Amino acid sequence: MSDFYFNIEEYILNHSDDEDTVLAELNRETNLKILRPRMLSGHLQGKILEMLSKMINPKKILEIGTYTGYSAICLAKGLKEEGLIHTIEINDEQEDFISKYLKKAGVENKVKLHFGNALNIIPTLSEQFDLIFIDGDKREYLEYYKLVFDFLKPGGFILADNVLWSGKIIELEKPDDEYTKGIFDFNGYIKNDKRIEKVILPLRDGLTLIRKK
Repeated sequence: MSDFYFNIEEYILNHSDDEDTVLAELNRETNLKILRPRMLSGHLQGKILEMLSKMINPKKILEIGTYTGYSAICLAKGLKEEGLIHTIEINDEQEDFISKYLKKAGVENKVKLHFGNALNIIPTLSEQFDLIFIDGDKREYLEYYKLVFDFLKPGGFILADNVLWSGKIIELEKPDDEYTKGIFDFNGYIKNDKRIEKVILPLRDGLTLIRKK
């Protein structure tokens, strides 16, 4: 079964647009130099984030969890001409790495980098967002969601990554680690929130699309 899914993903990539050259370089350097490179969105998910952003054509985007900037670059490609993405990263040691690739991708003027705890930074932004991408600390997903909801415009979208969490969310009725519990609680809350429309896509580690009514 694993060979089947590997072959399907390879087929999908072979019949989709090639990876942007700057993103391919970013991908390689992340894998060579940065811890936990699996956190990077990668070609398939990055292209889907880009396409979703282009369909929504937002003026303001909020991203929680920059990592090395791959997803921020993809999302920035869908911004309106005067648009801006605020992206928040906990690890300030990655600032030079991120900034280098934002410049190489030509989006440095469309991306505002913030470093620190997203729960502290978000209330200071005083913005209304068309699109929000949640990909930060899995233990805090539900807190992020509750905090950003009023900053999301009616008709706006939230994308939440890693919502299948390597299948761990269906293995336990009551998860005993904080990361799995964070995703478990978030998914349960989203399921019962009548203010939104939502669907989970089985893309990589799961991506939830949420639309505010």
